[in-house]
Amino acid sequence: MPEARVIPIESRGEVRPPGSRPRRRGVARCAATDDAGRRCAEPAVVDGLCDAHARAASPSLVAPAPEWEKKVAGALAFLRRRVTGDYEVDDFGFDADLNDRVLMAAVRPLYERYFRVETRGLDNIPDAGGALVVANHSGTVPLDGVMTQLAILDHHPAHRHLRMLAADLVFRMPIIAPAARKGGHTLACNADAERLLGRGELVAVYPEGFKGVGKPFSERYKLQRFGRGGFVSAALRTGVPIVPCSIVGAEEIYPIVGNAKTLARLLGLPYVPVTPFFPLLGPLGLLPLPSKWIIEFGEPIPTDEFGRAAADDPMLVFNLTDQVRETIQQTLYKLLMQRRSVFF
Repeated sequence: MPEARVIPIESRGEVRPPGSRPRRRGVARCAATDDAGRRCAEPAVVDGLCDAHARAASPSLVAPAPEWEKKVAGALAFLRRRVTGDYEVDDFGFDADLNDRVLMAAVRPLYERYFRVETRGLDNIPDAGGALVVANHSGTVPLDGVMTQLAILDHHPAHRHLRMLAADLVFRMPIIAPAARKGGHTLACNADAERLLGRGELVAVYPEGFKGVGKPFSERYKLQRFGRGGFVSAALRTGVPIVPCSIVGAEEIYPIVGNAKTLARLLGLPYVPVTPFFPLLGPLGLLPLPSKWIIEFGEPIPTDEFGRAAADDPMLVFNLTDQVRETIQQTLYKLLMQRRSVFF
């Protein structure tokens, strides 16, 4: 007597070849076929395709890699470039790869979480071409320059690099000097400023210098003298716009109540600050206070209409210098009126 064929219950009377997979009734099959024309047996989930074929057809459906994987991959790629020498350094010593990957990454937590910097008027900075950013200077330690640099790099649509002009003291310090060069900064002199501006770079200058950074807390947000207007001459010779920049919040990170002048002379420094916490609390007093920062870029002041010869006109240079200074001072007053408190 011949053996009876066993018909699986789930097939409901349909005879399946041995080894084949049962089809789920009421579920459409994937429309994709292989090279031999055989149709995929998996159920369709998206646009008539199974999960695997849908992801292959549309990469956007693929789940993004975890953030930590991206960071690890970026760090490994950075190390590979450093080992193989696959990076560029310009004639000023600017190493954009190191600046973006290491130097700016080190201060980003301060910008985002500690000082909670709010940036305004970034549309006043051109997307390309030379421009001179002129800002007030304060804070005992010049963190305001680094915060401005990071604000433009992270939040400007063109993610531009800000090349700062710094005092010669910066380039005599053992650790700070090489970091400043790698970050793209140079001496605050007209020759270097004009070279950078003429190449279409975004340059920043802080005309108050150490008089602004080291002024006592009682004179906070009162601009010091802007010098003889050398920055205006550089802008006039290169025909680039001047962008006034006002920074509120830096004055409160290290409130200076005194200056150890004798110690400053012995160390060859412009000042040795005395604050309510330093040197009283020792190293703990070096921790900056978490003030709330606002950085605002004002409307550009054009200089190309005057011509290169205007840089030798002392009256025009003085008037433009005074205009920039007054713009920054009035903006500081406005921002202070808008600020709810020092820390919020």
